[in-house]
Amino acid sequence: MKRVLDSWAILAWLQDEKPASDGVQNLLNLARTGDIELKMNLINIGEVYYRSIRSEDEETAKAFWRGFGRMPIGLVGVTCSLTLIAASLKGQYPIAYADAFAAATARVEKCPLVTGDPELRVLETLIELEWLE
Repeated sequence: MKRVLDSWAILAWLQDEKPASDGVQNLLNLARTGDIELKMNLINIGEVYYRSIRSEDEETAKAFWRGFGRMPIGLVGVTCSLTLIAASLKGQYPIAYADAFAAATARVEKCPLVTGDPELRVLETLIELEWLE
């Protein structure tokens, strides 16, 4: 089964925020063995990068970026159609623009969005959300 991770999930994992970080680690372990497929949008990776700069420093963000390439997470690029879906979601719901890309990616990939971000609850009837606590 496929899942999309949002930046909230990766930030919780990086900051070892329990129990969410354990849930993300479990998904990463399953992806490493090929039991599931994980995806993440480039916009959301960018959000993790800039938030790492703000909370730590640019060297920490660069280390994350280098390490991300070794993680069992497929990177989803930004296309015109995905941008329009994200923009439509942002126009209709009170969510952050980066969150709209995570949701749009889950919608296009036809799979759950893994998050713990309460802002995304407004999308529960639109996409499947897999909640991290």
